[in-house]
Amino acid sequence: MSPGILGKKIGMTQLFRPDGQVVPVTLLKAGPCFVVQRKTPATDGYDAVQLGLNEFVKPKRINKPATGHLKKAGAEGAKFLREFRLLPGQTTGEGDMKAGDKVLVSDFKINEKVDVIGISKGRGFAGVVKRHHFRGGDGSHGSMHHRAPGSIGASSFPSRVVPGMRMGGHMGDDQVTVRNLEIVEVDTEDNVLAVKGAVPGPNGGYVIVRRAQR
Repeated sequence: MSPGILGKKIGMTQLFRPDGQVVPVTLLKAGPCFVVQRKTPATDGYDAVQLGLNEFVKPKRINKPATGHLKKAGAEGAKFLREFRLLPGQTTGEGDMKAGDKVLVSDFKINEKVDVIGISKGRGFAGVVKRHHFRGGDGSHGSMHHRAPGSIGASSFPSRVVPGMRMGGHMGDDQVTVRNLEIVEVDTEDNVLAVKGAVPGPNGGYVIVRRAQR
């Protein structure tokens, strides 16, 4: 059993359950993926499996070391590679994965819970109101304090800005994990997963879908 799958975010829409309930979902183009490398405690010190997303990529977009690495597993054309740690129940038995195996969206079932990992949208430099949701100052009556952070430290002691002070800075473009999203629909023909709720990142961005760990 695969611990997860790689894919791309398509976008959001809504689906109707049999009882008429409207469910907001995010569509994910998940797989097909190949097992590029199987890591074991004997050779690497830990149990893990490296997956590669099968998509059309020009050969010149992949460097020579990566090309040779992919050729060993017969997974040419995989540019997006990610590693999944294997839990104790996923490392033994006939279902143990090996290099060259396929991972398809059919491995996942409706109502199953998954964690989705993606890179959030980059917002560039943002102030404290947008970045940390500060209230800001008054908008009228002569106020000259609208979107400024205010005091950031004491004067006499400790006479410095303490670490972790919330200030303006680079916002977004971080790895974000959304846990325990419910799979609402599985489309095996088009390799699409529909998960309940929102997923980090822009449409077309790469995502990692792993089985829920909590």
